[in-house]
Order: sequence, then C-alpha cells, then structure tokens
Amino acid sequence: MLRVLSTHLFLNHRLHPGLLEIAGRAGAQAVEIFAARQHFDYTSREHVAELAEWFASEPLTPFSLHAPMFPDREMGRAGAPGVNLLHPEKSRRIDAMDEIKRALEAAEHIPFRYLVVHLGERNDAWSPRTIEYAHTALEHLGAFAGPLGVRLLVENLLSEATTPEHLLLILELGHLNNVGVCLDLGHAHITVGIAEAVATLGNRILSVHAHDNHGQKDEHLWPGDGSIDWPAAATALRSLASPPAAVLEIGSNFNDAHNAIQGKIEQAFAQVA
Repeated sequence: MLRVLSTHLFLNHRLHPGLLEIAGRAGAQAVEIFAARQHFDYTSREHVAELAEWFASEPLTPFSLHAPMFPDREMGRAGAPGVNLLHPEKSRRIDAMDEIKRALEAAEHIPFRYLVVHLGERNDAWSPRTIEYAHTALEHLGAFAGPLGVRLLVENLLSEATTPEHLLLILELGHLNNVGVCLDLGHAHITVGIAEAVATLGNRILSVHAHDNHGQKDEHLWPGDGSIDWPAAATALRSLASPPAAVLEIGSNFNDAHNAIQGKIEQAFAQVA
C-alpha cells in the first residue's frame, strides 16, 4: 500500500516545506493536502507556488487534495457556512461547488491525482433529492477536474446520506464510473463496520483514511489508540483486487516535538500499510 500522510496532522499551522519534510523523513511516500485556508491557502498564488516548487525537487509526491469543508480561515467557528454540496438551498450548493473549484485550480501547479470530496455534512438525511444533488455536483466537479488530470473520490461520512450503501447507489445510478471512493476507516468503524464497508464498496476504493476512535465519535486518533481491530481491517482491505493508498489522517496535535511526531507516523504506517 502506498504510504500517504494527510497534512490534517498540521491543520492548525500554515503548510510549509518544513512540515512536508517531516512526512518524508517518517516514511511517507506521498501526502494528501488538506485544503483549509488557514493551513493551505489555495487562493494564494504565492502559497501554491511555494509548495509546487518544493514538490518539483523532492521525491515526496502530492497524492491527493482534500476538498475544503469551510470557505474561511476559522473552520466555520466565526459563523461561515460549511461547504455543502447537498444543501437544500441551490445557492449554497453553487457556493460549495465554486469553493471546491477554487481549491482544484491548485492542480495547475501541484500535480495531485485525486480530490477527496465530502457529500454534505453530518446531519444530512437520505432522500431522492440527495441523489439528484450528488449527481449534479459530481458531474460538474468531474468536468472541471478532468482536464486538470484529477479524479474525484467520494468519502463515507457519518451521515445517512453517505453510508457505503448509499454512496454506491449514487455512483451506480449516475453511471459515475470515473468517480472512486476514499473509505474512511474511522467513519466506517462508528457506523456499519469496516469489513461491511469494504465488502459494499469493493474495488471502488482507491484510498483509505486511516485513523482510530472508540466507536462513538470521530476522534482521529493514532492507530492503536482506539478500538479498531487493525489486523482485521488489513485482512478486509487485502481482499481488494488492488491495494488502496493508506492515508494517515490524524487529528491536529502538533504540540509534540518533531522527533516524537516522526516516530508516531512511522509506527502508524507499520500498523496500517
């Protein structure tokens, strides 16, 4: 499995080459950049150029970009609405697509291969409208991403609208054969279970978000600090025809010393990849 570190670990800090170098020293082969403006300002030409220049001269590759969840620098804490592709209001859905396209434009300079997309937010319910709004968003974003060399991956969340079964139905009914899945193992553990999620989504799974929890809330812990059975998860993933990328997506706790973080990343990759 390709070893990928999500920069979610450094979410409360501006993303710079020094942080990316920590990922490389810890054994990551690639990174998933988390598109949050206070962390990676995808609207800043200077910030995008800084990272693009670094990637161009380093072996660490940009594997994927996590689409923005909020359009501000406070992750919604100041009242900004979430980026919600399934919102009942059409204007909110359009705003969400526009914000994601702003982030996608970074692919002109940083050649990531995948964009991880959230369909909706935690409390979104399942209805025929869900399918309609999801198809519209994925078709629109896919048409924008394709010429940039980027493929969309939808992620299972904790909502009724984004269970593995419902994600598969969205993709199949829309004949969205070029849209893959990023299976979030932590979310699956809280909901249907990892083995069932893998069995449902099958070879649509191109990457997995690896983090732990205790089965009650989305804690984004280091593997082994929660209640996920990691050997069983690895067995389920080995049933897939092609191994997905293992994207370590840990909660932002960059108060540890650099060498401590590096050691934790190394141990986590040993467990999940």
